[in-house]
Amino acid sequence: MEWLNLGDSVNQLALLGAIVILALTIFVVGSYIKKMKSSKAEGELSSEEWDGIKEFVNDIPIGWGVTYLVLIIWALWYWFIGYPLNSYSQIGQYNEEVKAYNAKFEEQWQNIDEATLVKMGQNLFLVQCSQCHGITTEGMNGTAANLAEWGREEGIITTIKQGSKGLGYLLGDMLPISEVAPGVLDTEEAQKAVAAYVMAEISEAKKTKYPELIAKGKELYTAATCNACHGDDGKGMGGMAPDLSKYGTTTFVAEVLDKGKKGHIGIMPSFKTQMLTDIQKEALGHFIYSDKN
Repeated sequence: MEWLNLGDSVNQLALLGAIVILALTIFVVGSYIKKMKSSKAEGELSSEEWDGIKEFVNDIPIGWGVTYLVLIIWALWYWFIGYPLNSYSQIGQYNEEVKAYNAKFEEQWQNIDEATLVKMGQNLFLVQCSQCHGITTEGMNGTAANLAEWGREEGIITTIKQGSKGLGYLLGDMLPISEVAPGVLDTEEAQKAVAAYVMAEISEAKKTKYPELIAKGKELYTAATCNACHGDDGKGMGGMAPDLSKYGTTTFVAEVLDKGKKGHIGIMPSFKTQMLTDIQKEALGHFIYSDKN
């Protein structure tokens, strides 16, 4: 790689700037050295005095004034005409290349089948997620969330017990239900009932392992004040809290990836940027919800 590629406009501008700065430095230093040798303390003094010391009444040096004016004009050009709006940017070029690659990737895999989605999701999980969640998705003994429970009654029960530290919701973190509604969901059966109601009636998944507890869960959903944040329909009241109708779907996984997650040991960053395409987020969801055994 050339250390100085003058075919690059950025390198040309940098070299020109360096030459101008060097020339100005030599000129200014030379002028002041010459002035120090020949100038005399002559001129009109101001009327103000400090301890017998007065200052000369001098206009702003022409060089200073020209420099200020040039810098102001250059700053206006820089922000409104040149960089970063129109000039070359390595970050901008990278983002454009990633955007073009992602579009090509989405087109290639737009008709992907279920088995391939799960396999793609597994590969992505091992690269992006396994460091915290473990290769089996079980969270490595609490290091991160146990994703084997996600989209299932077990995940809801864990959230009821431990609370949740989501990001990007106006109502903030969810406290353990024992602190919000003491005594309402203390029993395992009550927790299963609420989980069953959410999975069977609110979630688009429309399935539960405890169908006999759905009716009881509907009553407890209100008694435990779940509707205070999630709403009677469970849809989160317009983004105030998580939309439980998406729980157990790949859309829910994609939303968590977009918003990030504040866990009990740290923060999972947002993947909303071009790090993952929509198909890749969907693939991760299919893998997490799949039978991995």
